Amino acid sequence: MNLDEITSQIMADERNRSYTERGIPPIFQIHEKARILLIGQAPGKKVEQSLIPFHDQSGNTLMQWMGIDPETFYSDQIAIMPMDFYYPGKGKTGDLPPRAFMAQEYHEKLLRLMPDIQVTILIGSYSIRYYLGKCVKRNLTETVRNYAEYLPDFFPIVHPSPLNVRWQKNNPWFYAEVVPELQKIVSKVL
Repeated sequence: MNLDEITSQIMADERNRSYTERGIPPIFQIHEKARILLIGQAPGKKVEQSLIPFHDQSGNTLMQWMGIDPETFYSDQIAIMPMDFYYPGKGKTGDLPPRAFMAQEYHEKLLRLMPDIQVTILIGSYSIRYYLGKCVKRNLTETVRNYAEYLPDFFPIVHPSPLNVRWQKNNPWFYAEVVPELQKIVSKVL
């Protein structure tokens, strides 16, 4: 299957009808030449409006953490494949979780289109739990702190959301140790 066929399949999926009827395509950035893959949670409301992955404050922070500019971030060297390709809606304390079937049914098909991925950056607890499975530490903080155990294939990080500012302040080692290593790996791969 090629990207157009997979995209059509996603849009034809009955569970995505409310998005398709509003003219919203799956929001991702898939390139067969990509060397870095970002797997986050799901597009937010602002991204749903622009249809550009990480086109929000979280994306700006993520680019800073990776040490790259928007031109590189949105180039064919970077793929973005969230756990859900659509905005799942608002919950009591933030956005609703990504719908599980999206990753289960479509990630493998999309991954086959990107044979040159050298590192996958797992952003936030949903992608970390899904891709690291039993290798996850007792919590997100410990998993991110021990990022080196998952290299060279995966690099787990917290979500760059403004809602995580307190976590970032409480864990200064993230900026001191993890971010510089992330920048080093991104620079090396690119």
